[in-house]
Amino acid sequence: MRKAMWRIVPFIIACYFFAYLDRVNVGIAALQMNDAIGLSAEAFGFGSGIFFVGYFIFEVPSNMFLERFGARRWIARIMVTWGILAGCMVFASGPVFYSALRFLLGLAEAGFYPGIILYITYFFPKSYRGRVIAIFTTGVPLSVFLGSPVSTLLLELHGLMGLEGWQWMFLMEALPSVLLGVACLWVLSDSPREAKWLAAEEREWLEQTLQAERLAQTPGPRRRVWSILADPRVLACAFVYAGVAASSIGLAVWQPQIIKSHGLSNIQAGFLSAVPYGVAVVGMILWARMSDKSLHRAPYVLIPLLVITFSLASLGAIDALSLTVLGLSLAVMSTYAFKGPFWAFVTETFDASEVAVILAHINAIGGLGSFLGSWAFGVVKGATGSYALGLLPIVALTALGALTVALISTRARHRARALGGATPGTAQRAKIKPASS
Repeated sequence: MRKAMWRIVPFIIACYFFAYLDRVNVGIAALQMNDAIGLSAEAFGFGSGIFFVGYFIFEVPSNMFLERFGARRWIARIMVTWGILAGCMVFASGPVFYSALRFLLGLAEAGFYPGIILYITYFFPKSYRGRVIAIFTTGVPLSVFLGSPVSTLLLELHGLMGLEGWQWMFLMEALPSVLLGVACLWVLSDSPREAKWLAAEEREWLEQTLQAERLAQTPGPRRRVWSILADPRVLACAFVYAGVAASSIGLAVWQPQIIKSHGLSNIQAGFLSAVPYGVAVVGMILWARMSDKSLHRAPYVLIPLLVITFSLASLGAIDALSLTVLGLSLAVMSTYAFKGPFWAFVTETFDASEVAVILAHINAIGGLGSFLGSWAFGVVKGATGSYALGLLPIVALTALGALTVALISTRARHRARALGGATPGTAQRAKIKPASS
């Protein structure tokens, strides 16, 4: 497991770092770009969010292609195409062309995140999965924590070789995605059986351990894709994730402007925007380790949702910059602390043969939540001039998500008692013996 961690995890973190940076660096670019190409708050919010419409359309097919062609080739394809399209943002001019490029970027990146979550299940048993997903997901807060200052400094290249600063930012941050995409073909292996970097007995042990866990999950009858997509349990998980996804992208895209509204310069706003994401890196890993120890995932999903809701709702009553940054830090940390336990819960709850479709479907609907959250933020902000009121649609989604998790958890406990069984966490602990490193 140590070999698998060192071989796979740093590389996929690097991939996700640039994937997310290419997705949300419009938040920093907006400090110059919006005036340069004539984007209103509504047009910027719509264009930023329409990324997720393209993401939604191709998400499930992308994960099905990953299973068919192999993770190594398909992840490489995703990264190279999104890197090229991210670089094409240099040519953005006007609301229509800007929105079209964002839509195509969503099509290109579709399937990356659920594809990597699926790939983690190919190499990591349950007792490692929550923390591995959380460590992988640190690529997101790291991309903002480190990327925001770098992006802000790239804006200072304004006028070099005839390009504006925001154009240099898009160009320089797209190139690593293409290079990492090519590297996928050599770094990743499609399965433990093909992992030549493991000894023969290590490959055999890992395959047997993962196979035993798959067999321990009681499989249901074979279902068609449409039946899986319409499953109420899957849709409930997707709704919960949509609220967190709206919070995640809403904060990433709008946070620099929220902080700048306190009278700061572009550089000050960019650097201060990184603070909440530095806090999130530490918090999400510690939270995921606690979740793995208990294997009772529901509280570790519910508590972050409640913190996001109350933190964002309180920003309307805050005037001080320090308290605003504190509220944003709590919200951002909880957004990412949620993800490790949530995705571990999904991979452990549903039939292994259906997980590829379910992961993609949940993430796709989450993408629609991101689109609606970003767009609604822009509409409300444009109509009222208030960033605090712009956050209210996101607050409503996370509050309803918390209520949904509480109801699902309560029903699961009642069902377990009625059947005379243990709670989900106790049952899982009885089945799983963590493997030795």
